[in-house]
Amino acid sequence: MLVEVKVQSLGLDRTNETPVVILQERAGDRVLPIWIGASEASAIAMQLADWAFSRPLTHDLLVSVLKGLGGSLDRVVISRVVDNTYFAELVIHRGGEIISVDARPSDSIAMALRTKAAIFADEGLLEEVSVEISEDESVPLTQTEGSLEIQANAESLKDYLRKLNPEDFGRFTP
Repeated sequence: MLVEVKVQSLGLDRTNETPVVILQERAGDRVLPIWIGASEASAIAMQLADWAFSRPLTHDLLVSVLKGLGGSLDRVVISRVVDNTYFAELVIHRGGEIISVDARPSDSIAMALRTKAAIFADEGLLEEVSVEISEDESVPLTQTEGSLEIQANAESLKDYLRKLNPEDFGRFTP
């Protein structure tokens, strides 16, 4: 069974300084933490902060290509975890056809935020994961008139993103 989730927060795993996106079920309190790469965290944070750029970034480009080919992102499904690696699918509609594309959850979430597509997680993932989130380790978000806004610790996330080295991109250790 699938459960609709939303991006609850972005944070850093203090044990290894790895970014973590926290997904929370829309109709409950269960959360699903997914460790992601620095560049994907940056892409998610930029979208949540509604930062605009004069040229398209990678996820913006993917959304434009998808639209240009006559498709639309219907939903993202985070389906399973194998050996600490999460798997997701982009569910795309194109000309009456449904196409499922294997993708990383972080890229899928970045695209879903840009297209306002729903994000779902397999209920088994929410049942398996038990995590305690401390407020100083995440960036709390609130929903206002259909958009997400970063609060409180946004400055610490911005500072982290500013300090990233090019070598950090692609480094991934859950």
